[in-house]
Amino acid sequence: MIAFRTLATATTLAVALLTTLPACQQTERIPGVQRPAHPMVDGLPNGRTRGTVELPTIDLTGNTVAWTTFEPTIIDTRTFPQPATQGAPWNGDTRRPGRLLPPHSRDKTLPEGPTNDLTSGGLLDRGRVDAGPLFPAIYQTPWTPPDPSIAVGPDHVVVSVNMAIAIYDRAGNEQFFSNLDSTGDPGFFEEVGAGDFTFDPKCFYDPAIERFVILALEVYNNPDEGWMTIAISDDSDPNGIWYKYRTWAVITDEGREYWPDYPGLGFDDNAFYVTANMFGFQSGFAGVLFRAFPKAPMLDGDPVTVIDVRDPNGASAQVAQCLDSRDTPLFVSRRSSSRLRLQAIEDPLGTPNLVTVDVDVPEYQGPSGDAPNLNGGELDTLDGRIMNVMWRDSGLWTAHAVRGTGGNTKSRWYHFDMSGFPGGGTPSLIESGDIDLGSGTYSFFPAIAANRFGDAAMVFARSNAQEYASIQATGRRAGDPAGTMGLPIQLAIGDAGTNGRWGDYFDITVDPTDDSTFWLVGEYATTFNGEVGWQTWVGTLEVSCPADVNGDDVVNVNDILAILAAYGSNNPDGDANGDGTVNVNDVLIVISSWGNCPGNP
Repeated sequence: MIAFRTLATATTLAVALLTTLPACQQTERIPGVQRPAHPMVDGLPNGRTRGTVELPTIDLTGNTVAWTTFEPTIIDTRTFPQPATQGAPWNGDTRRPGRLLPPHSRDKTLPEGPTNDLTSGGLLDRGRVDAGPLFPAIYQTPWTPPDPSIAVGPDHVVVSVNMAIAIYDRAGNEQFFSNLDSTGDPGFFEEVGAGDFTFDPKCFYDPAIERFVILALEVYNNPDEGWMTIAISDDSDPNGIWYKYRTWAVITDEGREYWPDYPGLGFDDNAFYVTANMFGFQSGFAGVLFRAFPKAPMLDGDPVTVIDVRDPNGASAQVAQCLDSRDTPLFVSRRSSSRLRLQAIEDPLGTPNLVTVDVDVPEYQGPSGDAPNLNGGELDTLDGRIMNVMWRDSGLWTAHAVRGTGGNTKSRWYHFDMSGFPGGGTPSLIESGDIDLGSGTYSFFPAIAANRFGDAAMVFARSNAQEYASIQATGRRAGDPAGTMGLPIQLAIGDAGTNGRWGDYFDITVDPTDDSTFWLVGEYATTFNGEVGWQTWVGTLEVSCPADVNGDDVVNVNDILAILAAYGSNNPDGDANGDGTVNVNDVLIVISSWGNCPGNP
């Protein structure tokens, strides 16, 4: 069954109200002071839309596809009351968003896969990353864990957490802060209809269209409601106009309704994609929902018709951010103890066809348990699900946590050759590696990215019984031995112990201005007014050394001589800036980078 319905939102009215109401008619914000309490800290979320508007029926029974059209609400964040900055850290009770969702569970047993003789690599005996300064980003809100996500544009950095968004300049100066739900002033998604419970936000910057995108879920069970709310900026400056779409995300399978959880957010040339686990409001699990948002209409704030496809046999699939050109989306999830599931959607905006292949990887088991930390209990390392996925011309990169041989948890990364998949090619594993820090020390919540040179960087959490939880990073150059990363470095370490849900993930991306520098976000625990809470941090990493044109790990006169030898040609051995021509600009890069390469002594 295919449902054609329209969910109308009062776009014109919302814009008019936002631009005509004086600030004194909205809730006054006092700098540095939190509101008395978030309503959800002591209560349960309640929906308020069902029964008041016509909602679409998205029936995905069997192998069907659904198309549903949604209207935008146009919001200008410059009209929000000032100062729009985060107040004092929350120091009251906190809640896990998952505790407020309808009861939901599924069988997370990892099936035994066929045995193989594949092995993962390890660590080099030297570093590979050079860390830039970090700056503190969003700190403790009424929610835990923060689930931090990062988006980086030419002049701005956007960070999202449960349940807030902040905008910074690239030096870390906060320019804007808002709760995502209706407890803001106003909340970032409030005017589009969001209630008092958004969760699992994610964000990215799409360099091809020079726009920021942010997603949050809403789920209520009184009455039963489920939403995917997505917003796109109207240009590369996130301070200003956003086109926001609150899209109904309750699907029907054989007459039963299911709601979305644990989203993935990615893109290719033609669309934005959201993945979600689909749980029944009463019970049951309906697999993974794949939702495509065509880019073209959203660039101008026009109505968008989303396309829904479902895999009833999948779970916890993550969608790739395609930083290099690609017209079919890619998805990754666990399949068994020796295979990952790689998926793509052919013709996603026409007649979608989900293509699935299972690829052999070194055998593994899920994380071995909670991670100890100094003066704390244990940090939840989750179940080994895939954390993030990135597509580059160099291949597909992804990472997750697995069990270490010494009883610890270790981060594992993979690099796949897609070989034209899904257009007839068969994906294969190029390399994989483990960040195994030894017995008793845990590495978890890895996120990985690759730049234009084919170099990769990772951010992850580390802890053991003698250490506070910290933010760590490592990297590799394209020419390093297969499956290896450099020795990890510590970026920031907490000063307090804690326990329970942690993460649930970190994030990393690539700077769009040079397609070389990596930006990351992670968290640690610290004390605010006598109470332990979480603090997110944003930083940069350098792995590549483009000025080292002769590959000896030192930038010196020999690199200038190599450039002069190739001067005026398109020889990549002398093209330090990657613009296709060897000229004086490459000499200037060598001069500005004089000395040792990142990560070298």
